[in-house]
This record gives sequence, structure tokens and C-alpha cells, in this order.
Amino acid sequence: MKLLIVKTSSLGDVVHNLPIINDINHHYPDAIIDWVVEESFAEIPRMHTRVNHVIPIALRRWRKHLLDKSTWREIREFKHLITTSHYDAIIDTQGLLKSALISSQANGIKHGYDRQSIREPLASYFYHQKYTVSYQQHAVIRNRTLAALSLAYTPPETSPDYGIKAPENSLELPRPFIIALHGTSRDSKLWPTDHWITFGKLLAGHGLNMVLPWAGKAELSRANQIAQALPNAHVLTKSSIATLAAVIAQSQAAVGVDTGLSHLAAALNKPIVAIYTDTNPALTGVMAGALTPAINLGGINLTPSPHEVFKNLLTLIEY
Repeated sequence: MKLLIVKTSSLGDVVHNLPIINDINHHYPDAIIDWVVEESFAEIPRMHTRVNHVIPIALRRWRKHLLDKSTWREIREFKHLITTSHYDAIIDTQGLLKSALISSQANGIKHGYDRQSIREPLASYFYHQKYTVSYQQHAVIRNRTLAALSLAYTPPETSPDYGIKAPENSLELPRPFIIALHGTSRDSKLWPTDHWITFGKLLAGHGLNMVLPWAGKAELSRANQIAQALPNAHVLTKSSIATLAAVIAQSQAAVGVDTGLSHLAAALNKPIVAIYTDTNPALTGVMAGALTPAINLGGINLTPSPHEVFKNLLTLIEY
């Protein structure tokens, strides 16, 4: 059986989709699975040994350079790549018009959500087989359910197995350390900088270091502000997703806001305390795998205190 999975973005959504690979292989051990994903997140499915071929797409970059000849050449190359194979099933777990259009280019039966289960109902018209999957479920459960319905097996009720392994790296880091995932896509999801500093002081009192990744000027500025106030904080150089995965894998645990890297930490079987201030963790919170625990704190208009986060972290690293 040859399958094509379409889940292009964003980082957290791509991580949430990983458990379907091992689910599928449990029922179809000989399945050959390809995956279409936005180029900036392609390192995530590449960490899974059961993904046969990762097919990068560059929609975000192409939209910014539609007048460039190179853009249209890349679009033609992408279309050729996904039309050269016949797939027994094409499963669009993204459920957006853009992902439905991508799916429509591939050869095979298209599977996706029905119009009542999808944020952009028009997308459902591009699927041959459509399924009802409740919105009132965590994103990981929705993905696993859609894959199960598409391939005629019972939706699993087990803890998710993300199935990825971080690459090796030779970075010299202060040990032991907690990785502090402070950056996120919206300011409303941020944890106050003074909270990070207070939390870092609590770590120092227990002999723990804090490692701060960043992407972009605002995150670098915040990381430096935190590090300048703490003797036990270390700011990483700008890193790829694969490098960050390797750093997370070396940590004792992760503490992070509502960001894709927090979900990546859970996928790498690291204990994590996830901090929510503007979103509902019941639907998109960190979901622990079978091997390590995760704790979601806060919610819409609820900001956990540094002491609450630290107390919960201690329960995880002493687990």
C-alpha cells in the first residue's frame, strides 16, 4: 500500500500529525508513506524512520515571489513530483482549501473531513471519501481518527506514539538544563519576561540551568534580557528545527508557551510543562506520548505564576 499524507504546516500541526504514521504501520506494516509538508517544517517528518519520502512545498515563499520565474519552475517541479506516483490513498489531515488543492494534484483516492468537520467547508468538495470527525477533540485525536476512518481500522484509544528521534549534535551546553521555549507566534501567548526571570532563579536554586532558543529579533532580545538577569541562563545561537530537536533531546525537561516547539518536546519524549495564556489547551495543548508525562497550565486569560510552573516541573523531573 502506498499512501500520501498532506499536512503542510504549522510546526505544532505537523507534530500533531506524527502519530498517524505509527498507527498506520501498526495496521499496515508494509505501507509506504510519503508526506507533503511546508519546506520550513520538513525536518520534522524526516526524523521519522517510517516516512518514505518527504515532499517539500514552498507555498509561503512562493506567495511572496509570484512574479519570479524560479517560483513557477519550482511549482512545475512540485506538481511533477506528486503526479508521477499512484497512491492507494491520499489523506488530507490539514483540512484547508490549500491542502485540498494540493491533494487534488496527486493520483489516487482522496480522503478528508466532511464539510461539518472542517474549518474551510469548500475543501471537502475535493475529496472522494469524506468523514465526520468532531471538532471538540484534541488535534492529535482528530488526525488519528481521520487516518483510521480513511484506512478502515478502528480509531486508536492508546497514547500517541510520535515515533521520531532527534539527530545527534556536538553543541556544548551547561548541564543539567531545562530548555525554556519562550517564543511564540502571537504576543497574547507570551509568558511575561519577569516570570521567566523568576522561574530561572528558582531553577538556579535547584542547580538547574536554563537554555534559551530564539528565532527573530524580538525573541533574541527577550532571551538576552532573561539571560542578563540570571547567572544560570544560556542563549543558543540561531538554530534549525533539527538542531533544536537535538538540544531538546539533551534537556532534563522543557517548559514552554503555546508554540510548536513545546509540542516537539513532547514528541521527543521529554517531560514538559506547557504554559497557556490565550488558548484552550483542551483542544491544542501538549499531548504526552506513552513514555513521558506532560502538564498543561493556564488557559484563556489565565496566566500561571512562576512558582506554579516550577512546582509542576519538579513533579515531572522527579517522575
